[in-house]
Amino acid sequence: MLKMSNNDLIINKKNTSITFYLFLFYLALMSMLGFIATDMYLPSFKSIEGTFNASTSEVAISLTSFLAGLAIGQLLYGPLVHKIGKRNSLFIGLSVFMLASALIALSDSMMAMNIARFFQAIGACSAAVIWQAIVIEQYPADKAQNIFSNIMPLVALSPALAPIAGAMILNSFGWRAVFISLCIIAVLLIVMTSIFVPKETVSLHKSKPNIGYQQLLANTRYLGNVIIFGACSGAFFAYLTLWPAVMEQYGYAATEIGLSFIPQTIMFIVGGYSSKLLIKKWGTQVSLNCLLIFFGCCVTAIFVSSVILDTETILPLLVAFSLLAGSNGGIYPIVVNNALQQFSNNASKAAGLQNFLQITIAFGASSLVAVWASAGDNAIGWGILACSILVVVGHCIKSHDSWASIRENFTFPDPARLSQAFTKHDQ
Repeated sequence: MLKMSNNDLIINKKNTSITFYLFLFYLALMSMLGFIATDMYLPSFKSIEGTFNASTSEVAISLTSFLAGLAIGQLLYGPLVHKIGKRNSLFIGLSVFMLASALIALSDSMMAMNIARFFQAIGACSAAVIWQAIVIEQYPADKAQNIFSNIMPLVALSPALAPIAGAMILNSFGWRAVFISLCIIAVLLIVMTSIFVPKETVSLHKSKPNIGYQQLLANTRYLGNVIIFGACSGAFFAYLTLWPAVMEQYGYAATEIGLSFIPQTIMFIVGGYSSKLLIKKWGTQVSLNCLLIFFGCCVTAIFVSSVILDTETILPLLVAFSLLAGSNGGIYPIVVNNALQQFSNNASKAAGLQNFLQITIAFGASSLVAVWASAGDNAIGWGILACSILVVVGHCIKSHDSWASIRENFTFPDPARLSQAFTKHDQ
């Protein structure tokens, strides 16, 4: 029997570490694909307007059509994965993304671009949904939690770095090159998928029980965590929607507005990696409770600063928003892992519904504050407060094993008993 030398063991260990970090890079890139496709072309709006002789609102529709595709696409890949597996579903989705990006680069009208943007988002959803399923199905719960905590903070970098990269490409090669770059990213992901996602036999992925969305929603542990995820995202989107306008009201210029997003990005990353330390020390549930309490304190600070107090400086709000981003960075990996672990054999469908509900809640919060945009920071304060109430609802739901348990612990007011109580009080 051959014995391995110490050098051979060290080399094997290094090779394993390199492979694992490449796998993490692959998962991180997939998790960021939708955000990169959303943000990288933003600096190109004026150039696109000039190319197609279009108005600003017509170009803005390209973002709306992408968000519509992003929401709808979340629900497509769960059933598709059940039929053809994760590997083949990724090949299809990433190919759609690549072809749509190429069509955008070659488009000769705004209508053609907007249609292609919709399908580009449909393709991007394959990565957004399936990367989470890969983690859940390939690793035990504690290891999956660790991977989520490593990757999700990196997602915060994409909204900050993608526009910078897009601006550099725009200045050097023009706006069409931005979408050619997205084609190249898609090709890279297709190659890495062929390496890191194993082939699945038809019997393997069809042998898994096929559950419906009604069954997913019936699971209180799953739904409660998803609501927390969506409501925390909604609070952040309520801030993002009006923050530039609020800073303009305080007299800040575009450069300063852009720089104001840096503290939130840093704090989101810090929060994500801090959650790993909390989990090691106190466990998942205690850590989540602490983070939710901290989230509540941030919401209180934001509401007081924006609604109750008439402050002459924007600094208290900026600090509170940054701390809120830190709490979100710690909460996201925990609630996502908690939700998807409920359906580890159907993680793709569970992830798709989770992402759909998250986008829906975030879109609702953004729309809510947009309607009251004239109220400025007051609208942000009320919008975030509304989202925090939804966080409490999600926490209450996830704390019960079933809807029957919730009904047993929830008592509707009884008019007869209320009448008796008032009678006794009057006597």
